[in-house]
Amino acid sequence: MNTPAEPPSVLFVCVHNAGRSQMAAAFLTHLAGDRVQVRSAGSAPAATVNPAVVDAMAEVGIDVSAEVPKVLTVEAVQASDVVITMGCGDTCPVFPGKRYLDWELQDPAGHGVDAVRPIRDEIEKRIRTLIDEITPPTNA
Repeated sequence: MNTPAEPPSVLFVCVHNAGRSQMAAAFLTHLAGDRVQVRSAGSAPAATVNPAVVDAMAEVGIDVSAEVPKVLTVEAVQASDVVITMGCGDTCPVFPGKRYLDWELQDPAGHGVDAVRPIRDEIEKRIRTLIDEITPPTNA
């Protein structure tokens, strides 16, 4: 089976792009490498990534300390094959032909690393399932 010229692209969206979407994007990049194009954005981005999220991700060997929350654009949605929302409700634009998933996850905002760990672990499980769904099997 030939691999497509363009890998599938995934956009993670939450309100502040400082917690859940950053963790999801980091896990997908870490686990899928160049088999998937990864974007994340927020409808009302925060100034920085949540420090508890940075700490929780560092515990599993993923550094998100240099990430910067980005504003959600129509172009980012149009350029993505799969759009995964995380609690942004009606503020996410919807375009025909895209696959939309809504992941109900607790917002890590205002919580310490102890509260972020279970959210991180749930996101990792969902990312592993997503990779199996959207990428062709490798012939390794």
